[in-house]
Amino acid sequence: MSAHARARHIVSGGAALALSLWLTPAASPAEPVDVELVLAVDVSLSMSPAELEIQRHGYAAALTHDNVLKAITDGAYGKIAVTYVEWAGTTWQRVIVPWTVIANRADAERFVAQLNARDPDSARRTSISGALTFASDLFAESGVQGAKRVIDVSGDGPNNQGPPVNLTRDEVVKQGITINGLPLMTRSGFGSAFDVANLDRYYSNCVIGGPGAFMIPVNDWTQFPEAIRRKLVLELAGPASPQWAAEEAAHPPVALAEDQPPVDCLSGERMWRNRGWGTP
Repeated sequence: MSAHARARHIVSGGAALALSLWLTPAASPAEPVDVELVLAVDVSLSMSPAELEIQRHGYAAALTHDNVLKAITDGAYGKIAVTYVEWAGTTWQRVIVPWTVIANRADAERFVAQLNARDPDSARRTSISGALTFASDLFAESGVQGAKRVIDVSGDGPNNQGPPVNLTRDEVVKQGITINGLPLMTRSGFGSAFDVANLDRYYSNCVIGGPGAFMIPVNDWTQFPEAIRRKLVLELAGPASPQWAAEEAAHPPVALAEDQPPVDCLSGERMWRNRGWGTP
């Protein structure tokens, strides 16, 4: 090939490349939202069917509550993205409602309709570490860009399967994700053999973490709907907001991460082993 032919070939090839790049649509930027929120809800066998229903109804009522909707619309973008996950053992996690953008009551009601479309399942064991790992992976699928990312994990007992929960917590927090907690200290389910004293301290020291992390304990199921509503308002509004100040003025202070004396983060695993049921 002559020098002139080679030059013409290079020019035509460059033009074709430029044309193809011009014709290829640029990737659309992810939709901005104030918060990407994973609601990770314990459905282990220590929860009775009635308690599972209380949980579902509590989240449904909270997501459509005026205070929660106001916290959403008061955000910089006026919208959040939420997904609802139920979890038990290390390999048992189910997305009940996929990522959904909520900007108004109609969006929230559509989310709740999906949530109520089928009854909750239940499964053996309690792997908070498995739930945190599963939940953290979901952010890659959200399709939005949140100003902050939060995992809201509720449960009625300590981790007794999978990696140590505090180590998993630390790995998740390193990704820039905040973990908030809702320890259920109701003592009324089927799993009294795995109750730990001061589950709120366990959550404070071993489960929650990240910027502004906090937890709200539930001591009786009658408190659950209000606790969920309050927790969502605080997560969506943030500590600098007037709504946070109003919530704190009306209720006792929330417990922040590492706000209490250390506890044994392997207490659930030790209970499982000490009862002769093998390696957690």
